[in-house]
Amino acid sequence: MKALTSTDFQFEGQKSVYHGKVRDVYTVKNDLLVMVATDRISAFDVVLPKGIPYKGQMLNQIAARFLDATADIVPNWKLASPDPMVTIGLRCEGYPVEMIVRGYLCGSAWRAYKNGVREICGVRIPDGMRENQRFETPIITPTTKAEYGLHDEDISKEEILNQGLVAPDEYALLEKYTMQLFLRGSEIAAQRGLILVDTKYEFGKRDGKIYLIDEIHTPDSSRYFYAEGYEERFAKGETQKQLSKEFVREWLMDNGFQGKEGQTVPEMTDEIVAGISERYIELFENISGETFDKAHTEDIQTRIETNVKAYLASV
Repeated sequence: MKALTSTDFQFEGQKSVYHGKVRDVYTVKNDLLVMVATDRISAFDVVLPKGIPYKGQMLNQIAARFLDATADIVPNWKLASPDPMVTIGLRCEGYPVEMIVRGYLCGSAWRAYKNGVREICGVRIPDGMRENQRFETPIITPTTKAEYGLHDEDISKEEILNQGLVAPDEYALLEKYTMQLFLRGSEIAAQRGLILVDTKYEFGKRDGKIYLIDEIHTPDSSRYFYAEGYEERFAKGETQKQLSKEFVREWLMDNGFQGKEGQTVPEMTDEIVAGISERYIELFENISGETFDKAHTEDIQTRIETNVKAYLASV
């Protein structure tokens, strides 16, 4: 199995390229973005040393499906997906914050809560909650949008407005869209026997209009629980069966890595890599309700280049 961990394309009209943790984004003619979902994998804001075969294809195809399924709520940047690992869309000016919405107390929020934290991003969390407990109402806990290599930082709505990062009327719209998208995602997840636990959304502006950008409802940006057995496991205080990248974080933590200075990423053997790839295929099939169709990986770079150039020539 081959994995795509880096790209260096030169498309006609290309103005710049941005290499993120997972995606490589090419700006073409100042108007279009060619977003390549590579097979890189990150955790704790660190890109791990080996790629995961088919991960980019899975993420790109899940995101494309959910962008299409939520376009009636808020316009999004997607125009086409000419390759299994590529989405091409409108270039927008991104907001410097990410909108994280949580329906349940788990992950980093739970880790903070069990250490005594009762306010996250300006949102008060009541005493007496347990891990994986459902919030009465989903909460929005934004973060700053960090540059590559830096950590996103929690930030409150008040701080966002006080620092002028987002205008008040626009932030109100971001909150509205975030909750509507989360509700739609939760409804779709329920149809698949899943619970959408938490997720993040990114937004941008173009010609004075707000657009949903980047990925949506993928296992890299979201956490899902299996609905069947959730109540029983919660009542017994057992670990929930989940679909997310959390299993990668847990493997890293079990091996002494949380992205802190001086820590070393544990060895990623071929077995570990293959196991993570299989888990991502499980994620894809459960989230999409479809069988995963592996794209050919003999020469991924040439395949992508051919498909993208054909699309750009047609517009």
